[in-house]
Amino acid sequence: MKKPSLFLKLILPALLLGGCSGGNDAGNATAPASGAKVVIRGSNTIGEELAPKLIAAYKSGHPGVAFDLESKGTGYGFGNLLVGGCDIAAASREANSNELAIAQDRGIALSNIVIGSYSVAVVANAANPVSELTRAQVRDIFSGTVKNWKEVGGADAPIHLFIRDPISGTYLGFQELALEKQPYALNLKTFTNYEGIADAVAKDPDGIGYTGFNLASATGVKGLKVGGIAPAPDAVNKGQYPYARTLRFYVNQAGQSSAARDFIDFVRSSDGQKTLVAAGYVAP
Repeated sequence: MKKPSLFLKLILPALLLGGCSGGNDAGNATAPASGAKVVIRGSNTIGEELAPKLIAAYKSGHPGVAFDLESKGTGYGFGNLLVGGCDIAAASREANSNELAIAQDRGIALSNIVIGSYSVAVVANAANPVSELTRAQVRDIFSGTVKNWKEVGGADAPIHLFIRDPISGTYLGFQELALEKQPYALNLKTFTNYEGIADAVAKDPDGIGYTGFNLASATGVKGLKVGGIAPAPDAVNKGQYPYARTLRFYVNQAGQSSAARDFIDFVRSSDGQKTLVAAGYVAP
């Protein structure tokens, strides 16, 4: 091997964390047989909420296919994929130079399949006079530096924060994208889903939170422009909206099982994309 230290640095942690084989049957173009299994490793952003919903939708028509899903980060997914430990690496970023170098070393040709975008809309109560914030203002509101609406052009009233629970991928995703990895404010309320946030903001004239795009125009709430850009799928796909991250499936071109290939085809189909959009994500 040309780069043993590089290989060990990326792959050994994946092996120690317990990646498992997906039982690939490359070259089999037939529909997946009952008892087939698809092993997915990788991104929390995909694995916490989106992947379970896509799997459930797929299994409604393929009840005999089993899934093994584990989300410990994008790097964990690549590590498993590059040693044959999974069928699909779920990724919330592109493969980095180290991962591409290891793939080349091992003679692995990676397929990069865009499935959609993780996108978060900042929402306020529909009666709030504030309709637009800068990225700095969003950061300062959710990190607790700005505590009153009058500081950002609104009424003289305390800002009430509503966010996702700390164990969700969205909690970390918004912290990275909007807060520049700064800690969240101390006085806030957490929810296990976007619907809870939207409902809380709709009932609180001084509330602000974040949701999927599908709830940004729910009754009683409004999606705020950020830096002049409204939360809209077109803005995401043009790379204009700031709080968005492209989601991908990576596979070994020479090692796809028929079950994995069929599942990916479903995710990219109109039915799969409807499931993705209904979950608050943006179709490519």
